[in-house]
Amino acid sequence: MRFLFVSRWALIHDVAWTVKKEGHEARYAVLSKADREVGDGFVEKVENWEAHREWADVVVFDDSDFGEACEKLRREGKAVVGGTKYSDRLEFDRDFATDEMKAAGLRTLPSWDFTTFDDAIRFVRENPGRYVVKPSGKAQSEKVLSYVGQEEDGRDIVTMLEHYKRGWAGRIKSFQVQKYASGVEVAVGAFYDGRDFVLPAFVNFEHKRMMNDDIGPSTGEMGTSAFWCGENALYRETLAKLKDRIRGYVGYFDVNCIANAHGIYPLEITPRFGYPTINLQVEGVLSKWGDFLPALAKGDPLQLRAKRGFQVAVVVAVPPFPFVDPDTFRKFSEDAAVIFKKPMNEGIHPCDVKLVEGEWLLTGNSGYALVATGSGSTMDDARREAYSRVRNLHIPNMFYRTDIGERWHRDGDLLQTWGYLS
Repeated sequence: MRFLFVSRWALIHDVAWTVKKEGHEARYAVLSKADREVGDGFVEKVENWEAHREWADVVVFDDSDFGEACEKLRREGKAVVGGTKYSDRLEFDRDFATDEMKAAGLRTLPSWDFTTFDDAIRFVRENPGRYVVKPSGKAQSEKVLSYVGQEEDGRDIVTMLEHYKRGWAGRIKSFQVQKYASGVEVAVGAFYDGRDFVLPAFVNFEHKRMMNDDIGPSTGEMGTSAFWCGENALYRETLAKLKDRIRGYVGYFDVNCIANAHGIYPLEITPRFGYPTINLQVEGVLSKWGDFLPALAKGDPLQLRAKRGFQVAVVVAVPPFPFVDPDTFRKFSEDAAVIFKKPMNEGIHPCDVKLVEGEWLLTGNSGYALVATGSGSTMDDARREAYSRVRNLHIPNMFYRTDIGERWHRDGDLLQTWGYLS
């Protein structure tokens, strides 16, 4: 098979490389100029993806905001893994996504949408409470801008909104203030073939903060722990209720939630591959990706085989991550070599790196270097394997969290007690 992978920010080359190693042909287009070198050497790179559309048997888009292009290719009879205009709106328009989830019968937390910071500040002062601030639209890709309030009267939320007003008013055109709820943050996702979800589902736990114990700026993710499962309550109360509303979409679809004794409350929808979720899925999926992706795109009958037990992914980063600062990256990280202390053929997934004469070298400008993964029959076993692979690496100035998967012992017990894993 011939696969064309299309990426805005150079995110999907681990899958492209995997498909290539399975014996298929793969070409990879990266749209961002800053990331053009990312993935070099792992898979054949092309500049204009549209010039290769006829060559490809399957076209794979790795992100949202490609829905219109995906729909056009499908009308032309092309097998496509990617979104729709509807799924794009689910990600970028938080108010619309909340309304759609309510209409599908999902429980949602109270939320309010704003287009000016002054209005939001006035709202919090008049309605003191603990809130979460989330940018809407394309600004939500700046994960450091999401803020979870800590004060019961909302004083810290007001302070953050005033800061955003001074420094980010030009980038954040709309945002959401959501009521805070305590509980277990858990996501449930599955691959969708245009008509229905393909089980097993993927229950995963994101570790978003930069440092252990969820301290520091939000990074998007510093690691993920997960397991595959059948139709448990998490699936029935989220994905199952949305399956008829997203027809036409093809790919991975995820709902992030807060679960507590009172119910399961969706926080946001991610209608695309996740990162490092996709690296963790490469670790955990036993099916051949070169067989699975075409069947998914064509809606052919298929069975997704996945490992039993647990998987853990650890993000290994370098400065300036989680911020984008090209000058800092050039000074401290550009072209630094990834050194493998012992040869390793699995469990290490390239991110912002290129392959030059057999060496992995850092490139791009974000410092999101690579992901190490591990599997095991218990979460502790999966953690041990993942971190043994991390310790086999050396990159100047590398850093990572050492507690990915630790909170499973508490979170798993709570989810089981509340009946959501049955």
